[in-house]
Amino acid sequence: MNLTRRGLVASGLTLAAANRLIPLRAARAEGDTVTIAYHVGLPAWDPTVGPSAVNPTIQSIYQSVFDQYIGQNPDLSFTGGLLEKWGWNDAGTGIWMDVRQGAVWHDGSPVTPDDVVWSLTRAGDPKGGNPIQFVWGNLSNFKVEGHRVTADAKQYDPALFKWMAFLTGYVLPKAYFEKVGPEGFEKKPIGSGPYMVDAFERNAFLRLKANPHYWGGEPAIETVVFKFVTDASARVAEIESGSSDVTLEIPYEEYDRLKKKSGLKGVTTPVSDIGMIFITNVDPVMLDANVRHAMVKSVDKKLLVDKLLRGYGVPIDTLEAPEYEAYDPSIKTPYDPKGAAKLMAASGYSKDKPAKFTIQTTRGFKPKDYEMIQAIVGMWRHVGIDASIEVYEIAKHFELRAAHKLAPAAFYNWGNAIGDPTTSTGFAMFSHSPHSAWHSDDVDALINPLWGERDEAKRIAGWKAVDRYVADHALVLPLLQYVQQIVHKAGLNVVPHISGALQPQRFTRA
Repeated sequence: MNLTRRGLVASGLTLAAANRLIPLRAARAEGDTVTIAYHVGLPAWDPTVGPSAVNPTIQSIYQSVFDQYIGQNPDLSFTGGLLEKWGWNDAGTGIWMDVRQGAVWHDGSPVTPDDVVWSLTRAGDPKGGNPIQFVWGNLSNFKVEGHRVTADAKQYDPALFKWMAFLTGYVLPKAYFEKVGPEGFEKKPIGSGPYMVDAFERNAFLRLKANPHYWGGEPAIETVVFKFVTDASARVAEIESGSSDVTLEIPYEEYDRLKKKSGLKGVTTPVSDIGMIFITNVDPVMLDANVRHAMVKSVDKKLLVDKLLRGYGVPIDTLEAPEYEAYDPSIKTPYDPKGAAKLMAASGYSKDKPAKFTIQTTRGFKPKDYEMIQAIVGMWRHVGIDASIEVYEIAKHFELRAAHKLAPAAFYNWGNAIGDPTTSTGFAMFSHSPHSAWHSDDVDALINPLWGERDEAKRIAGWKAVDRYVADHALVLPLLQYVQQIVHKAGLNVVPHISGALQPQRFTRA
C-alpha cells in the first residue's frame, strides 16, 4: 500500500501517541470560558445527513462534539480517531478496522464496534440521506470479532479511509439514536467528542462543556460558546469590544488593523479551501468554448489577491491547491485580456454586443466574496461579457447544485481537507456527483478509471491529466487558495488547522 505524503498509513500503522488528535489536558481554572464569534449558524445536529453534513464551514462544531473514524492533525496528516488502526486486505476486496478501547459516549456508555458498524451501515443506506452515500455504500457484510471490524468492499477505493476523516465521517451512538430517533437526537445530541452540548439556541448560540472523560484528554478550556454572528462587521465589533475572544472570516483590512491592537493577536495559514467559479452547461452561451476561455483569460487573479484580498490568498489555475496530492504547478491559465477579447470576437461578441448570463455568489460568507465577483464581472465587461450578479445564501447554492440548477456561472468555496484529487477535481467535475456543475461524457470517461486505481503513482498521474484537460477546455474557473485569518485575545493560544476547522479543543491559555 503506497502512503500519501501526509502520512495516512493505510496498512494499519498509526502515528506516535504524541501526535494524537487532542493534546493531554492542560491546567485550567474552573469556569474558564471562551466565546467564538462564528460566521455561520448550525442548521442540523446530525453530521451525516442532509446538505449541512457536507458544508465545510460547520465541521468545526461537529468535530467539537463528535469523533470521526480517523482524525487529522493541523497539518492534515492522519491519526487515530475512534479507529486506532485500519487497512485493506491484500486482495483489495475488503477492509479491517480496530475500534478504540476506552472511548465513551457523553452519556457514559462505551463506544463499541457495533456503533461503528451501525454508523457505516446507516451512512451507506441509499435511503438514509447521507450526501456521500456512494462512498459508504461500497461496504457490506460487516463482521465483529472483539474490537476488530471487517467488511467487504464492492470495489477498491483508494480514498476510503481518507473519507473517514472528512465530511460525514462521524461515528454516532447506535443505542441512543435508536432510542430517541432523529427528532430526539436533534433536541439532545450526544457524541464521544471533546465537548458536550450544554445549551443550543438555533440562529443564536451554542454552549459546550468540556468532556472530562474524553479519550484524548480533557480540553484545556472548560466552556466554549459559539455565538452565531453571520455579519462580518458585527464579528469585528464582537472581538474589538471584548464580547468575544475569537473570531474569523472578517475583512482583510480589519484583520490587519485588529492584529495590531493591544490585547489582540492574529494568526494566518493557507487552508485547504479554494475559491472557484462553477461553469454550468445548461445555457447555450457556456457551450461556446471561446466564451469559457475568455472568462478564464480575462480574470487577473494576482490583482484580486494583491489588491482586494490584501495578499491573503494564493492564485491557482486548477482545482488542486498546493497541499493537495495531485497539484501540478505546470498547469497554467495565463491572464490574457487581449486574447480573451479576440476569442469573444471570433464568436461574434464585443463590448457593444456582449455575451450575457447570470453569475451567482454569496455575500459575506467569505471575506470579499461579493466584491471579488464584482471585480471579475468588471474584467469580463472589458472583453465582451455582460454578467449580472445574483446573491444567494450558501444553503441555496447546495440546493441548486444538487438539482443541477445553478446559474451558468456560480461562485463557491470548495473545501478539501483530505487533499485527495477525488474530493476536489473528482466530485467537482464528475457528472454523476451531486457536487458537479459541468456534466459531460468526455470528462466522465477520463475520471471513471481512476476511482478504483490501485497503483498510486498511476492514479495521481491520471488525475493530473484530468486537471490538464479541464484547464485546456476551460470547464471551471479556479481563482485562489484561501488564507484563513483568526483574531483572538492575547491571553489565548489558538492553533490554526489547514482544513480551516477552528477547533476549540486545541485552545489553551497563554
